[in-house]
Amino acid sequence: MASMQEIRTRINSVKDTMKITNAMYLISSSKLRKARNGRDATAPYFDTLQATINDILIRTPELSSQGLFENREKKDKIKRCFIVVSSDKGLAGAYNHNVFKLVDEKIAAAEDNVDPVNQLILVGHMGLTYFKGRDDVEIDEEHIYPCTDPKMYRAREIAEHMIKLFLEDEVDEIYVAYTKMVNSMVFTPKIMRILPLTRGMFEDAPEMNEGLEEPIFTPSPEEVLQHIVPNYVKGLIYGAIVESFACEQSARMTAMDNATTNAKDMIDELSLIYNRVRQAAITQEITEIVSGAQSTN
Repeated sequence: MASMQEIRTRINSVKDTMKITNAMYLISSSKLRKARNGRDATAPYFDTLQATINDILIRTPELSSQGLFENREKKDKIKRCFIVVSSDKGLAGAYNHNVFKLVDEKIAAAEDNVDPVNQLILVGHMGLTYFKGRDDVEIDEEHIYPCTDPKMYRAREIAEHMIKLFLEDEVDEIYVAYTKMVNSMVFTPKIMRILPLTRGMFEDAPEMNEGLEEPIFTPSPEEVLQHIVPNYVKGLIYGAIVESFACEQSARMTAMDNATTNAKDMIDELSLIYNRVRQAAITQEITEIVSGAQSTN
């Protein structure tokens, strides 16, 4: 059995660890509130943007869906690109593992007309640790972004780079792999196609206010569409990053709360062992004193 000094040292060590896990829980809680506020603040703008695109497509059925829409000639090999949103550090339970597993399944389920080597744009440095050195992916190391404190300008940089690759015919399909928050305790990894766009993507868009007069698009509906669609792509990427960041903080809160609870249970167990060892030591000392007193008589 361990000595009293060893047990005291271990109890103090667990207490120090518990202070760290409790502090990380509080920090994640604060970041989660900030991420949710950012998501809620920008949601109306992108909902309106989506509704506007859908309104243009409905009012102008003769409009040719070109540019970022699905109107390309079929290729023998389709080149795919994945924007993988993970975290910059661990201690978040299975948050990163679930996203990486979903990407692996998507890559493994590729059809014969898909290029076996997939290009990756990583948001979060844990993705670099996981995917680096693999033969079935090609990491764009010049475009690796942190996931901490999501910013709109970062989403804009990613969107502009993705649109450039798509329009220059370097990639044919672009997906984003992220984590969607169902509720505060349930997170679901998800893969969403960003490009090319289709008319069907906007069928569930919020409806425009019917009381408004029919809008006039200047200089033309086609020009307006080509101008606002890149902003819509930026909104999709930004929404995925913010949603994932919120899920990361919530997952870390849960993990740190469980770690703090386990640390408390461990301290209680060690305290019980310490008291038993201390009681045994006191009993042994009393026995030795009594034995010594009897031997002198």
